[in-house]
Amino acid sequence: MSNVNLIIEERAASIGNFMVGRLLPFRQKRAVGPFVFIDHMGPVHLSEQENLDVPPHPHIGLSTLTFLFEGSIMHKDSLGSEIEIKPGAVNWMTAGKGIVHSERTPQYLRESKKTLHGLQIWVALPKELEQMEPNFVHVEASDIPSWEKDGVSYKLIAGEAFGKKSPVPVYSPLYFIEIKSTTAQKINIGKDLFGESGLYILDGSIKADGHTYDPKQILIANDSTLCEFEIAANTTVYIFGGTPFPEEHFIFWNFVSSDKEILEKAKQDWEAQTFPKVPGETDFVPLPKPQIR
Repeated sequence: MSNVNLIIEERAASIGNFMVGRLLPFRQKRAVGPFVFIDHMGPVHLSEQENLDVPPHPHIGLSTLTFLFEGSIMHKDSLGSEIEIKPGAVNWMTAGKGIVHSERTPQYLRESKKTLHGLQIWVALPKELEQMEPNFVHVEASDIPSWEKDGVSYKLIAGEAFGKKSPVPVYSPLYFIEIKSTTAQKINIGKDLFGESGLYILDGSIKADGHTYDPKQILIANDSTLCEFEIAANTTVYIFGGTPFPEEHFIFWNFVSSDKEILEKAKQDWEAQTFPKVPGETDFVPLPKPQIR
């Protein structure tokens, strides 16, 4: 990525019963385009007695994108959605004015060994849509645009790029792209990108400007139009970004808004348990006490 401006190292963070690698937000970079939060989840190997159990918790002002490499998660939300997400599929949940969901190991896997590995991503909504009605869309892996060029495999997981459009219904100009190569190749995709751009190395390595970059790093570009790099053999990277918003977005816990008063009301509503409920679930994640950032 020929104009690397910032390198973000994955940092350990807890989401309850296991650790994740936090990539965004970062103190020097709160967002990349509309992307405000990225967790690298796993790979974690769970025994027959261990399961993922994230009880009902709320979101406002964002869309969540769950993309798994391995394993399975059962998603349930306050709209009544109940669906298993498997590797390569996309769960796209738009919180708008408020939604509640849980994420758990599916019942049929709860007494067997399993692995969980994937990305959890938050995309902020434009100011005028932050209080929209919530909705949920699941896109199967087979419906994600995928193609090969010069021995390199591409997937357009969300957004628009390369003259293609993902069926994931995004609300601002963005892109989230997977690039895989089994051989060393030169990649130059700057003409297909726009706005701010970041590159996350999942496996393998890349070279840019005479430097080699390894897994668990995000590279932030000064100018997405200069996005070129050498990808090593057996490497997988994710490129994400898009048009940044003119106003700052604030994050408190699972809430995102350009208005701090809306964040405060969401906090009060969750403490009062006036958010909608997830059908069939009674437990919930209590409100933490960190500061708005």
